[in-house]
Amino acid sequence: MRLTPEQIEAIKQTASTVLGADARVTLFGSRVDDTKKGGDIDLLFETSQRLDNRATTMGALYVALIRKLGDRKIDILIKDPATPPAPVLTIAKQTGIQL
Repeated sequence: MRLTPEQIEAIKQTASTVLGADARVTLFGSRVDDTKKGGDIDLLFETSQRLDNRATTMGALYVALIRKLGDRKIDILIKDPATPPAPVLTIAKQTGIQL
């Protein structure tokens, strides 16, 4: 996994602050592969609480992550109980690493 311990902690803290203590985060995509270089940070955030406004929540996660990690390419997926099944969510869960 190509994230530093400090980056992992910043991501987990952001998840907890924005989504609550039960939030889970999975890193997926190219950053999971230690043999690759560069690439964006692909994150799946999961919560057991239904989100009232997904766009606002996604914006809050993104802004908090940019402030903590610096200006970099970050892709965010959010899954709550109302999220319909999607292939990208299945792939993220199967190939990713929970932080």
